[in-house]
Amino acid sequence: MGQSRLGALLLLIATAIAIIWANISYASYEQVWGTHLVIGVEDLQLSFTLHAFVNDAIMAVFFFTVGLEVRREFAIGELTTWSRAMVPVLAALAGLAVPALLFVAIAAGTGAEDAWGVVISTDTAFLVGALALVGPRAPGRLRVFLLTMAIVDDIGALAIIALVYTDSLQVLPLALAALGLTAIFFTRYLSSGRGPTYAILSIIVWLAFLASGVHPTLAGVAIALLVPVYRPSRRDVEHALSLTQTFRQSPNSRYARAAANSLRESISINERLQSAYAPIVAYAIVPLFALANAGVRINGEILSDAVRSPIMWAIVVGLVAGKFIGIFGSIWIMKVFRVGSLGPGLTLRRIAGGSLLSGIGFTISLFIVDLAIADPDVQNIARVGVLTASVISFALSALYFRISERRVPTSEAGHRLVRPVDPERDHVYGADDARYTLVEYGDFQCEFCLKATGAVSEVQRELGHDVRYVWRHAPLSSYHPNAIAAAEAAEAAHRQGKFGEFMRSLFADQAHQQPADMLRRADELGMDIDKFESDLSSADVAARVRDDALDAESMEISAVPTFFVNGVRHVGPFDAASLIRSLESTAPSTPKGADR
Repeated sequence: MGQSRLGALLLLIATAIAIIWANISYASYEQVWGTHLVIGVEDLQLSFTLHAFVNDAIMAVFFFTVGLEVRREFAIGELTTWSRAMVPVLAALAGLAVPALLFVAIAAGTGAEDAWGVVISTDTAFLVGALALVGPRAPGRLRVFLLTMAIVDDIGALAIIALVYTDSLQVLPLALAALGLTAIFFTRYLSSGRGPTYAILSIIVWLAFLASGVHPTLAGVAIALLVPVYRPSRRDVEHALSLTQTFRQSPNSRYARAAANSLRESISINERLQSAYAPIVAYAIVPLFALANAGVRINGEILSDAVRSPIMWAIVVGLVAGKFIGIFGSIWIMKVFRVGSLGPGLTLRRIAGGSLLSGIGFTISLFIVDLAIADPDVQNIARVGVLTASVISFALSALYFRISERRVPTSEAGHRLVRPVDPERDHVYGADDARYTLVEYGDFQCEFCLKATGAVSEVQRELGHDVRYVWRHAPLSSYHPNAIAAAEAAEAAHRQGKFGEFMRSLFADQAHQQPADMLRRADELGMDIDKFESDLSSADVAARVRDDALDAESMEISAVPTFFVNGVRHVGPFDAASLIRSLESTAPSTPKGADR
């Protein structure tokens, strides 16, 4: 079971325990979470209830990991370029605005109109876990889309918490927090001792936020946005490999420490922290938060009050209908007016299911309930609304995906090429108006792909100008550890017009595809090494490979090479004679040039 699914399951279990506990003995539930904690020495003391400690201190770590993910997406992820991010960003903004408007319209006159922040945020942990449980076949591109949208959703929710749900500001503590954040930014330049420095400064910034009136959990976000993130440098990776080889030849503690430190330093601090904290957040912090906040009292009288309460229905309608209307409606409008584009295989049918799933608002929704609503009875009704909306959204999306996926038989999945050949994007060999088109999804470390290159060359010799050949990446990293790195290196070579030469070099020596080998090949091909290394670290190169891989997943390509002949998946041997027969039997009745 993956981390996302297990985390969502633990969150669900913690929620169930909190509800059962609160209904068996609400007094003991309140007593436990109302326990006072005192932290400090002599006159320097902080006093919290256990509930406040979870929400104000421990949840800062949750928001810290959210901030790390936001920072990564802007630096090397899906939010690096507006063209890639346009559709999920605009959809996320609509998914923030429409639920809030529906909430205000339904809750008007209740005195709780200001609690509209409860319905704005999708719970990312539940979203990813639920998608893994009830989502469609090959959900990779939908998952990337929803995660990108959830990141923007989180940014909006955090901004609203800071701007709307902060009662008063104290200037001096804010100034101290700013100084602490500045120091955190410059900590990256320390040659050693960065870990303890980050830790001490982070505590100071959190305390300053606490004293300033800004919710202290936002300190986690502010700190995370200053933590450096970058793709691993090939030279750093090679240096780490060299030290590891040295340790292997002469094992001792000094070489072990050097190799371990070098390996660690080759990965950005952001990604190291995400890797370290993600299991803690998923398996401990978020379930603990649910245990402390999901203790909803449920009995006949309370349910009766909730059903009659406009606040309950404002939350349910805001999350279930508002998220769907905002996200799906905005994407439908963008598609009609051709604003932005969805990736291949990401259809409106799948977007509809993802939009239903986005109505699961849990962690931040329950968090804002405490900030926006003072009356405990109204808080309880609001929590009932959040839980009800989340259950409804999950059930509707599960039913929707089950029905919609049945309409597309498994045998039809991946039968046709999902992304048409684009000479501006693809690696194309042959004339655009060639009668036949042969597309290969392959992996530079795959020995069968190596054998297929001979067959492709023979096809090209036999058919000449009548065929165009297209290469696309389908790196099987679970079998070939260097597959993604090789594909990215080929894309970096493409930026200097050397894709074909680099591709042939990779196939000619599949046993040597380490970082140093990539640099050696680039040098042998007369490439600009500095530019090559820079392109290897670029988000665009990684995105180009990832796009091909997601296309392959959407067509359920699990083995390479996989060929498409004239847009139709080839089934059977991939020797030259078989490919030629398949090309000729599926050829269009008129030349390509006549169609255009």
